[in-house]
Amino acid sequence: MSRQLLRVRVQPRAPRSEIVGWRADGTLSVRVAAPPVEGQANAALAALLAGALDLRPAAVTVERGARGRDKLVRVTGLTSAEVRQRIGG
Repeated sequence: MSRQLLRVRVQPRAPRSEIVGWRADGTLSVRVAAPPVEGQANAALAALLAGALDLRPAAVTVERGARGRDKLVRVTGLTSAEVRQRIGG
């Protein structure tokens, strides 16, 4: 089974949840409406990415950076090329 680690930069408390796009350094920029309280922003991030990648929510987990804006997110079930294709990169 394929597993990929994505570098993600998250902006919590945004007007709406959306994937902004890939930055020049290969980091995915994402905005979530949820506040960074009690894991709400992390849960919103995982749900947003799972929906965009057409995966079940359990296939997307925050591996590192749970308390910061810069995160490493594990995506199970897709190759790196498939992740980029589905997100538009």
